[in-house]
Amino acid sequence: MTQDIDPRLLRAFTAVAEELHFTRAAARLFVAQQALSRDVRRLERDLGAELFVRTTRAVELTADGERLLPYARRVLAAHDELRAAWATEARPLLVDISAPVGTGHRVLVRAREAAPGQEFVARYLSGLTGAAADILAGRLDVSFGRVAGLGPSVLAGLSHQPVRYERMAVLLPEGHRLAASAEVPVDALAGETLYAGAGNPATAEWTDLAMRLFTGRGTELAAPFPEISGKEEFARVVLARGWSVLVSTDFLEIPGMVLRPLTAPVPLSPVSLVWRKGLNHPGLGVLREVARRMGQASGWLDLPPNSWLPEGDLSLMSV
Repeated sequence: MTQDIDPRLLRAFTAVAEELHFTRAAARLFVAQQALSRDVRRLERDLGAELFVRTTRAVELTADGERLLPYARRVLAAHDELRAAWATEARPLLVDISAPVGTGHRVLVRAREAAPGQEFVARYLSGLTGAAADILAGRLDVSFGRVAGLGPSVLAGLSHQPVRYERMAVLLPEGHRLAASAEVPVDALAGETLYAGAGNPATAEWTDLAMRLFTGRGTELAAPFPEISGKEEFARVVLARGWSVLVSTDFLEIPGMVLRPLTAPVPLSPVSLVWRKGLNHPGLGVLREVARRMGQASGWLDLPPNSWLPEGDLSLMSV
């Protein structure tokens, strides 16, 4: 047996052992399936043992695989604990807040005031689906967004804290038939083409929420379109196509468009603080406490009357 075993190989083995499926395990680790299979084969060679029985229908642990699994878990836990311990040094906390508005931005501003000696470095990614991949890969520490839109294998590597129910809204061109309304009933958007990020894999959780809200209401979601970067380009694209845009009430001001809250029902966008399991960083503690206090003071987790939220989101926000 090889004297030293690469923790990456143990991580590949553990993911397959827990998923009993190479494709799901590869998605969980954000690696290609071929690379994952290669790592498992290398570990088997290093140990001189077959760890899985593979058929066209199933993957099962061998007796040697069953024997290895508890050891692998303990080694990885120690490895993660070591990495987390060093993360408590003066390293800045990398925080994705999507945009310089909204819940994440507010919490970050207050956290910097509460802990001036701690460095928080903001990132502006376009969605939690993309941010979650960076968190699990160690390229990012914290993000904000809708955890119910993430797959089970991704959620398994994350911890989250419910922060706020953001009210959803629609961006309309200034000359739109509904632009003069103070609020827009959801059903009044029947016949509209509404942009909700389809085509941008980083915002898949937002597109999913839009589909759940508008299914059966006669509103068409805009076809997949390449990711739009920057406020000016965003305004140019959506105005040129005549789209309405699904957003939260806290959103950037877009030239040529007006923002109107949605009503009847009041659709909500659930926002959680999300981080990698095992992360031990003083800045994370500051963010969690600030978010908790702000939520209590402002009633961020109070459900307004006649609100709408998918059941799966509600259960995850109740943890």
